[in-house]
Amino acid sequence: MSQEPHPRFQQPGFETLAIHAGQEPDPTTGAVVPPIYATSTYAQDGVGGLRGGYEYSRSGNPTRTALEECLAALEGGVRGLAFASGLAAEDTLIRTLANPGDEVLLPNDAYGGTYRQFARLHDRWGIVSTPVPITDADAVADAITPGRTAVVWLETPTNPLLNIADVARIAEAAHAAGAKVVVDNTFATPYLQQPLTLGADVVVHSTTKYCGGHSDVVGGALVTSDVDLGEKLAWAQNAIGAVAGPFDSWLVLRGLKTLAVRMDRHCVNAAAIASWLEDHSAVAEVFYPGLASHPGHDLAAQQMRAFGGMISFRTAAGEQAAVDFCGRTKIFTLGESLGGVESLIEHPGRMTHQSVAGTALEVPADLVRLSVGIENLDDLLADLDAAFG
Repeated sequence: MSQEPHPRFQQPGFETLAIHAGQEPDPTTGAVVPPIYATSTYAQDGVGGLRGGYEYSRSGNPTRTALEECLAALEGGVRGLAFASGLAAEDTLIRTLANPGDEVLLPNDAYGGTYRQFARLHDRWGIVSTPVPITDADAVADAITPGRTAVVWLETPTNPLLNIADVARIAEAAHAAGAKVVVDNTFATPYLQQPLTLGADVVVHSTTKYCGGHSDVVGGALVTSDVDLGEKLAWAQNAIGAVAGPFDSWLVLRGLKTLAVRMDRHCVNAAAIASWLEDHSAVAEVFYPGLASHPGHDLAAQQMRAFGGMISFRTAAGEQAAVDFCGRTKIFTLGESLGGVESLIEHPGRMTHQSVAGTALEVPADLVRLSVGIENLDDLLADLDAAFG
């Protein structure tokens, strides 16, 4: 987006940035949608004479640049970087921020893929990961060891128990000890929460989820407000090479245009379903930060615009009841992933979080996770009601 603000507004709103940031009309044709630059290399005007700064699409591609600029604008950062997946983004980030012998503090309720990468891949290179209760900012601060703890890694809300971390307090403690703070903002999206404004150093996204929003692309992203760190991450992105392709970048960019309106509907549907589940006799406990009963409700209300489209709950009748319930829904599709326009249901213990079984991060066996879509609310409630039998 042009650096000069439009005379009618100084600070474009989120919805305006989502549609226009990084997406000026094509200078050659006037196309209002950025083209898909399906090319691997670029003609140079003499040795070292790059047209627009592009030489090879691992290092940079105009479609990917448009996405990266849009993501940076939406998160309030200065540099965005798009990757082939969320885990590719995480791998590139940790190789940049941590060295052998360093420690990374992880949520004791983290996405299984993140835990697997740290505990079974980065540990081979001497990077130690330690789970901490991120809902307790004092406990996190006490766990930070100056000179050893390189990164405090947060999810808020967490996956799958929807716990909330006090980003500002944890960032203050981490920075005092020389550690960086990373926030996985996949569940909240930049529309509902902007961790960089709360003191985080880097935001991580699986753009597969709400950013793309239509279950048709796999991608990841990093955004930072630190210019120097942005340069280091860009170098690592190029050196490691797990970049988003032009078509994938185009799909995520298209998804971002409707992120705000989709999230509004996700939030409305999820809030209603969470309240309904809380009153259901077959449900033992509901995890949704929009409920007044949620221990992180007040903090979430401070940090977030609304409470998101993800709900988890425990069945009153145990593990098999949870598994059976997942198999009985019709509109809620049994499948991994989340954040699409369609509603999904899964059993974390046997699906997305199987990799944490037997660890401090093991999830309850009777847990069900819902990704509430944007279908008709009455239809979704009827589907869940029928599945309870």
